[in-house]
Parts: sequence; C-alpha cells; structure tokens
Amino acid sequence: MVLEEIMSVFSAEKKPYELFFIGILYSTVAIFLSLWIFRNYASLVMVFLTVIACIPLVYNAIKLEEEKDIKIEKETTLLKEHSKVLAFIMFLFLGITVSFAVWYVILPPDLVQLLFHSQTETIAGINSYVSGKASVNSFTIFSKILFNNIKVLTFCILFAFIYGFGSIFILTWNASVIGVAIGNFIRVNVGAYVNSVGLIKAATYFQVFSLSLLRYFTHGIPEIIAYVIGGIAGGIISIAIMKGDFKNKGFEKVLFDSSELITISLLFLLVAAFIEVYVTPILF
Repeated sequence: MVLEEIMSVFSAEKKPYELFFIGILYSTVAIFLSLWIFRNYASLVMVFLTVIACIPLVYNAIKLEEEKDIKIEKETTLLKEHSKVLAFIMFLFLGITVSFAVWYVILPPDLVQLLFHSQTETIAGINSYVSGKASVNSFTIFSKILFNNIKVLTFCILFAFIYGFGSIFILTWNASVIGVAIGNFIRVNVGAYVNSVGLIKAATYFQVFSLSLLRYFTHGIPEIIAYVIGGIAGGIISIAIMKGDFKNKGFEKVLFDSSELITISLLFLLVAAFIEVYVTPILF
C-alpha cells in the first residue's frame, strides 16, 4: 500500500509529531476519494478509508507493544515504552481531527452538508440531549457523561480485542465528529464577526480556530487518551492470543499490563468528565 510506506512504526516512535501531518494526509485522501467514488455515502466512507490507511501502522505498533510485554520485566519501563505509541497515535488523531475541521470550514456548504451528514446528525443528537438535561443538576450530567464515555471505552477495548486494531475506527469516528464540531464553531463565530465588523482578517481566523480547539480539546484530550490506552490494552491481548503467547507464562504479564492500562484509561475518563462538566462551561 502506497500510504503505508510513508512511515514505519519505528520512525513514528522516534518522531511522533510527524504523525500529525500523516493524519492530515490520510484523512484528506479519504475525503476526496469518498466524494469521488461514494458521493452519497461520503460521511461514512471517508471514515472507513481513513481507518484503512491507518491499519498497517497501528497494527504494527500494537504488535510491537505486545512483544515488549513479553520481553520487558520492569513495569515502569514498560509503561514508558507504551507512552511512545500513545504519543504517536495521539498526534495521528489530532491530525485527522484538524483535517476534518479545516475541510468543514473551507469546502462549499453543499459539499459540507453531503460530506459530514452523519457527523452533523450525531452532534445534533448530543446537543438535544444536553439541552434536554439543562435543568438537571451537574452531578447527574457528570454521571451520564462518565457512563457514556465508559461505554465508548468498552467499545474501544472490545473492537481492539476482536480485530487487533479495531479501536482506530472508534478514534477516527470521534475525530470526524469533533472536527465537525470545531469547524461549525469556527464558521458560526467568523460569520458573527463579519456581520459585526464587515471584514475578515487572518488574525480573526486564527483566534477563532484556536478558541474552538481549546474549547473541545480541554476535555477531549484526556478523553481520547483514555480511548487510545484502552485500545492498546485490548489490542495487546488480541495479538498475544493470535500469536499463541497465551500458552506461555508471559501471558499473565500481558493480562496484568493490560488491566493496568485499562485502570489508567478509566482515571483519564474520570478527569475528562470532570473537566467537561465543571471546567469547560466556566472557560467557554
């Protein structure tokens, strides 16, 4: 595969920031291919095509992490090694998210409606749910958000366990939804600025774009970190079983390391839900 040859997992661990641009490339190619070939289903096809491009890199990364589980004895060293793959998957996710947001802003309205139809419906459903809960106390909202996030984490672990790399689908779908939310925030706020001032400045775009990123990433980053860690945990177990390592004593270490990763992911979800309910509304 041509896109697969752009970067190896070893290069990704050494220069994780380059995955940001890889994410932009993968998603951009997916967007135009989906519009060209599967126009009426582009909002879902672009997610699948992005996932297909990411599969070799993510699968090889998780495979490498499983090998580290077997070889490395010290748990702190192992967690440090896991942080390398976490870093480059996070940069990959950020690149995909920013790409979807930028294309949402610059494409014509008719293409935006076609390309991001499913994501817009998802956001509308979330907004109607939140507005319907406006009179509910914040702790109830916190509990609902935390429970929903745990459900998504469960899907990440389950998909990763079944497919080895399956969590990348959940992450890419979330990246598309967040990207659309950011893009819509930019369009609305730039439009308001134009109506009030009558002209557009480059600095305004930068200001609005930065504000929109902060608004969604304040709680979104720890949330996505949780999903990535959960996906790594599920993927490590999956690959260990596929390789037959479950027959060895090292499999107990794999299970222990994966359970530790899942615990860490739950803590990140707790922090993310707290920020979303109690911090983000104050800041934005």
